[in-house]
Amino acid sequence: MNLIYDKLINAKAFIFDVDGVMTTGQVLVTEEGMMLRSFNIKDGYAIQHAVKAGYPICIISGGKSSGITKRFEVLGVKDIYIGQSDKQAAYDEFKTKYNLADSDIIYMGDDMPDLPIMKQVGIACCPADAAVDILQVANYISPLNGGQGCVRDILEKTLKLQKLWMNDLSFTW
Repeated sequence: MNLIYDKLINAKAFIFDVDGVMTTGQVLVTEEGMMLRSFNIKDGYAIQHAVKAGYPICIISGGKSSGITKRFEVLGVKDIYIGQSDKQAAYDEFKTKYNLADSDIIYMGDDMPDLPIMKQVGIACCPADAAVDILQVANYISPLNGGQGCVRDILEKTLKLQKLWMNDLSFTW
């Protein structure tokens, strides 16, 4: 079996960056200064399914928009850290809260602020269009770009390997 699949089968938690992972990285700014993001609905389905399956899911973003928090609360995510200029403290808090080892965690990021944590976790993932430095440290590079289903890609692979993808929870939101 492929080495990445050997790691995915033992994963216990997921952490995701937002801009460039959950979104294309393009932000619309209104005249009033509000930032608008577009999220992939298939990523959203996979996130809520993983939450229902019992996985701790964490969002760590440098973005400060309350829209980020609202989006993930609707999906059942409990650990949402926005406005994080340095993501390490949020990572450490999440890891301690759920008594996780670095090796238990899948992290998906796309740019330089994600690099230190990606070097720590058991499985570092990124979208296909991640920054070059991120591509070089990733254990798994999704064939999909940020905002185009890369989150669904890694969640679905992991849940399928752990036999938690197709069950009674699969057919509802």
